[in-house]
Amino acid sequence: MYPSISASQWGSPTAPKKALLIHGLTACSSSWEGVAQLLVAEGFFVVAPNLLGHAWRRGTDFRMSALAEDLRLYFINDMSYDVVVGHSLGGIVALSLLQFLPKTKEATVILVDPPLDIESTAEIYKSWFLDEIANVKTTEELADDFGWSQRDCVLRVLGFTMCDRTTIEGVFSHNRPWSFSGLFKNIPPHVKITVLVSDPMFGAVCLLEHVPCDVERLNVRVLPGIGHCIQWERPDIIMDAIQPPRAKL
Repeated sequence: MYPSISASQWGSPTAPKKALLIHGLTACSSSWEGVAQLLVAEGFFVVAPNLLGHAWRRGTDFRMSALAEDLRLYFINDMSYDVVVGHSLGGIVALSLLQFLPKTKEATVILVDPPLDIESTAEIYKSWFLDEIANVKTTEELADDFGWSQRDCVLRVLGFTMCDRTTIEGVFSHNRPWSFSGLFKNIPPHVKITVLVSDPMFGAVCLLEHVPCDVERLNVRVLPGIGHCIQWERPDIIMDAIQPPRAKL
C-alpha cells in the first residue's frame, strides 16, 4: 500500500516536539535541511517525507487526495505533530492532511506560498517545470539567479534530477480544475493555520484574494520583496510563524 516510502529525519525521536515538513513539486525531502536544522536546535524531531513521484519514488495517481493518502503512514499509532509545514504543492498536501491530525493535540500548520488557485495559469506552470527538469541549471546558475546558499542550490538541483515529466504531467492533469481554497472550510478546532504569501513581483504563486478572509484559526502574512521559496530565502520567517509551539519547549 505504501511502495518505496522514503523520508529524511533530523534530531532525536524522543524530542519533546515533532515537525512534519512537506516539500513542493520537483523538490525532495532533503531540501528542508536548513529549516530542519533550525527546528532541531529548538528541540524538535523533524520528519520530511518524499512525495510520490519524487526522489525516484514511482507513482501513477497524482491527485492531491492520493498524495495525502500516501502519507497516512506517518500518522499511524496516533503519531502527532506540533508543526506541519508545506511548501507550494506541499502546502496543498498539508491542507489535505488535516483529517489525519490526532484531535488530542494542538497543531500549527504553516503553508508556504501554496498554489491555491492556478487554474488559469496551470499550463504555464506545467511548461515551466517541464523545462526546468529537461534543462537543469547548475548550482552556480541558481546561486546567481536567486542568491541562495550553496547547500540549498545543491539540494534544489538534486530534486530536479530525481523527478521526471510523468510526475509533472500527472500532478497538473490529475488536479483539474486546480482550485483548493475550499480546503480551508473545515479547519479542526485543534489546528491553527498560517499562510505565508510571497510577493507577486518575486514569483509568488499564492494570491491573497484566494485565501479566505473569514475563517477562524487562519492567519495570513504577506511578505513584500520575498520570493516563492521562502524556506531558502528567509527560513527565519517560517521559524517566527511557529513561535507559539517553540515557546512551550
